[in-house]
Amino acid sequence: MSNSEYPWEPPLAGTEVEHLVGALDRLRATFRWKADGLDAAALRTRFGASSLTLGGLLKHLAAVEDSTFTTKLTGQPIGAPWEGTAWDGGNDWSFASAATDTPQQLYALWDGAVERSRARLDAALADGGLDQPVHAATPDGRHASLRRLVCDLVEEYGRHTGHADLLREAVDGLVGEDPPAGWRPRGAPTRVNP
Repeated sequence: MSNSEYPWEPPLAGTEVEHLVGALDRLRATFRWKADGLDAAALRTRFGASSLTLGGLLKHLAAVEDSTFTTKLTGQPIGAPWEGTAWDGGNDWSFASAATDTPQQLYALWDGAVERSRARLDAALADGGLDQPVHAATPDGRHASLRRLVCDLVEEYGRHTGHADLLREAVDGLVGEDPPAGWRPRGAPTRVNP
């Protein structure tokens, strides 16, 4: 297996940082693969009694990426594209509002958030490693570490990638644990069905 065919695979024997970031990137890739190439109707598909959709998950995880590696990491405001929206980090706005977004908007939102997160995480790792305290703290003032932020995001993706598995299978029968060799995100189809 070559790295160019499976660039999301973590190393077999690497450092703690390589394994944590690698696990996060593999989950990101698997999630993106499960949500990839769908039109608006497919991104709004629900499964069973749940109100979750792949479009809602794309938007939610984009917001979580930016919140984690902006506000929780540094204490800075979340910034664009979230400022002025109804998202407050704890409500369902991102899930519900995705129904009015185009596939192109949703894919660009998630792709952009992940790109920003990777750059911010790389800079933080270079500036102090996993043990450094971050802005996020408990009410009594104890600060989380960067390691905790990364682990929390791995958990968030683990949960929602499982949701994405069920939703994508309901949309078109796509199943599988990891993207196939050579897979690259393609975004929305050129023709969107109403």
